[in-house]
Amino acid sequence: MRLYRRLLLVATLLAFAVIALGAYVRLSDAGLGCPDWPGCYGHWLGIPDAPHEQHAAAQAYPDRPLDTGKAWKEMLHRYLAGTLGLLILALSILAWRKESRSLQSPTMPTALLGIVGLQAALGMWTVTLLLKPVIVTLHLIGGMTTLSILVGMSVAGRKATPDNAIGPRTRRLAFAALLAIVIQIALGGWVSSNYAALACPDFPTCQGQWQPEMDFTHAFSLHRELGETSDGQLLPYAALTAIHWSHRLGAVLVTLMAGLLALALFKTGKRNWQLWGGLLAFLLLAQLSLGIANVLLGLPLVIAVAHNLGAALLLTATLAINLRMYGLNHENHVTSPVRSASEALDATG
Repeated sequence: MRLYRRLLLVATLLAFAVIALGAYVRLSDAGLGCPDWPGCYGHWLGIPDAPHEQHAAAQAYPDRPLDTGKAWKEMLHRYLAGTLGLLILALSILAWRKESRSLQSPTMPTALLGIVGLQAALGMWTVTLLLKPVIVTLHLIGGMTTLSILVGMSVAGRKATPDNAIGPRTRRLAFAALLAIVIQIALGGWVSSNYAALACPDFPTCQGQWQPEMDFTHAFSLHRELGETSDGQLLPYAALTAIHWSHRLGAVLVTLMAGLLALALFKTGKRNWQLWGGLLAFLLLAQLSLGIANVLLGLPLVIAVAHNLGAALLLTATLAINLRMYGLNHENHVTSPVRSASEALDATG
């Protein structure tokens, strides 16, 4: 089990790195740095660098000229994601060993392996379907799901003792905060995949108004190409505004839910929960600051990537709080909407 836990830790840290690098690739417009998949201009290792290789690439893809900088960014992301996939495969194999099955269920590592396979397919479709917004967003959600399961497996594997400081109301609030963050991450992915981050260039108003012109019908139509409506027309700016404005409203909901949760954890009087509350409050304030800075500073690459990583940290912290709460109260037979999921994760420990 020692090897298993070490691999789990490495895989979790690597998942954070893959999410950060994926955001960097997307935000630096390198998502189509390689026109094919899984190689790059036909190269599985590296990119065309010799003159004759670049000439061959130009002939094979005349409408997609080689940009070595963007191509390397894309391939580094693929290599890192591939390494993560191999680590998860190793975790799944270890989980099915006889000595491991006596201590934990192999269900979760195996399910995670299936998610990684789906992630690979979404990565391929991101390229072949030319950054179709719904595919790019699902790819981001898949990455966050992979990270969440890895974190869940790590947290659920820790032994916990009952703690009466956490009541049913706080547990429900923790679940509501987690749900709000999940929805907000999906909205953030939709903003990014539609390049709507600067549709509102001011804050707290949008285009100088509290209620700008918005087109929600086209904004949240899933079956369309990038920059187009479902019938192939140019996506109106009002649709981008609606996407951005929805993300801002989501931020208000997350601030309310996560802020109340942090306050509730402080009020328990227990040092361990107060530390979790402090961490949650810090991550929430940092994420809000990064989001506002993105708008006011015109989406600087470093801040935009940090905003994506901040979302991952906020998600994992809130997930860990939920798992610890429900795990701590498991012996009290408290019913909850995520109890069955928590029990499944606890079994992996």
